[in-house]
Amino acid sequence: MSQSLYRKWRPKRWEEIVGQEAVVRTLQQAVRSGRVAHAYLFAGPRGTGKTTTARILAKALNCLDPDPEKRPCTVCSVCQEVQEGRFLDLIEIDAASHTGVDDVRALRDRVHFAPTKGRYKVYIIDEVHMLSTAAFNALLKTLEEPPAHVIFVLATTEWHKVPATVRSRCQVYPFRRIPLKDILGYLRRIVDAEGITIEDEALRAIARQATGSLRDAISLLDQLASLGEAITLEHVHALLGTAPDEAVYTLVEALRQGDGETALRAIHQALQSGTDPRVLARQVVDYLRQVMLMQMGVPELLEVSDVWRHRAQEHAQQLPIATLGQWIRLFQRAATTMGVAWYPALPLEMALIEGLYGSASEEPPRPKLATRVELAPSPGPVSSAETAEQPPSDEAQPLSFDQAQRAWPRVMRWLEAESTAQGAPDLPGLARNVRLLEVQAGTVILGVSSDFWKRRFEKEPYRTLWQQAWQAALGKEVALKWRILSEKTGKIGSSDLPPLVTTAVQLGGQIREFIPRSEAEKQEK
Repeated sequence: MSQSLYRKWRPKRWEEIVGQEAVVRTLQQAVRSGRVAHAYLFAGPRGTGKTTTARILAKALNCLDPDPEKRPCTVCSVCQEVQEGRFLDLIEIDAASHTGVDDVRALRDRVHFAPTKGRYKVYIIDEVHMLSTAAFNALLKTLEEPPAHVIFVLATTEWHKVPATVRSRCQVYPFRRIPLKDILGYLRRIVDAEGITIEDEALRAIARQATGSLRDAISLLDQLASLGEAITLEHVHALLGTAPDEAVYTLVEALRQGDGETALRAIHQALQSGTDPRVLARQVVDYLRQVMLMQMGVPELLEVSDVWRHRAQEHAQQLPIATLGQWIRLFQRAATTMGVAWYPALPLEMALIEGLYGSASEEPPRPKLATRVELAPSPGPVSSAETAEQPPSDEAQPLSFDQAQRAWPRVMRWLEAESTAQGAPDLPGLARNVRLLEVQAGTVILGVSSDFWKRRFEKEPYRTLWQQAWQAALGKEVALKWRILSEKTGKIGSSDLPPLVTTAVQLGGQIREFIPRSEAEKQEK
């Protein structure tokens, strides 16, 4: 039986541990100086080297090389036995299957026996957070005052579940997720040594999918290498259930342009080709996060190819930061609710609809839909030519709230189309948080959440753009007034309401103060 790549390429020396430089440097110095703690707690995500580091520490503590600088030497009999899994003084315990207090009591009784061959008897307890409360209590005294020849190394992926009484008796070493470039470098060493033919983009896709876990990355590579042929990016997508980068870009670009048909087709084409819906949602979130980081001026945090970086930079220049934040929340929610949907694609479709139309409390621009689908009559995008063709409005007739409400989508579309060219590219995203409250004597009352936004919209160029948008939508000039949404105004932002209440309000319901019956009777008296 051939040995898996993961076991074959498991680090055997300090220098081979990837991405944990601070931990390695501290442990090495402890071995050299002889200042070794009696208990360690290695905490971090899976596949980041916790158990591997614990084994190397056990080798270094028992290595027969006379020079502490060279420990572990990997060639002495002790090092060889540890590497082959037959060193009697290294005891590994899986806490997931030994959770009871009796298991810990048996361990506590055995620690008093002296090592059979090495200087130290090392106990590695993996997934230690799985121990029961009684088991932890039984372990406390031994952890605090173990025999001089015993060292405990506790490993966990959920260190917050380890009782504070246990953590306080250990030296805690945090293991971080391994950076993408380090995983790529290690994978490249493996494929070169093993003679595996693989495309660079395929190798990068494997490294990204591992999300900081070197073990996961090597396992994926091993699985693909079993194909017995050159590994392509298509092979990676087929195995992982991921969508090609082009599909993600097409979806986001269609969303930016308000092209609902193209965006929906991109989703279903990806799903029909075998992409997992949850994975697709995460890919969209990942790309939108890259655009956000680019827009916020920290491109050095991106770990992407040059082509992908260029696309993210283009979208960073085109999309308002508020819109990015909204889309990230929508698709993140889709990824987390995927398991409870009747139809696998439904959460993605709902995220797309809300990204295009906004939630029930908003009226953002209407996206472009398929030409063969007929909708209820609604005004199209407003252009200067179209405005000129509109019949003159009756100036004597005051503007009504119904007219303003019907014009609101046209106002938003005008801002989407014209704001960037007139020096306010962030206005369409900011406008999503504005509420149409009422119309008083022909004056449109618009609501915002704070005085900061009120003062901002009353300044140039925002003031003029709002005026132009309403004029283009209605065919005449209107007066605008800004109001801060608060308890004093008697208005409640509809985004603060549950969906059911929002729907009731839209159907003509009213929100009134609830007065208990006893209080009402007092008021009547």
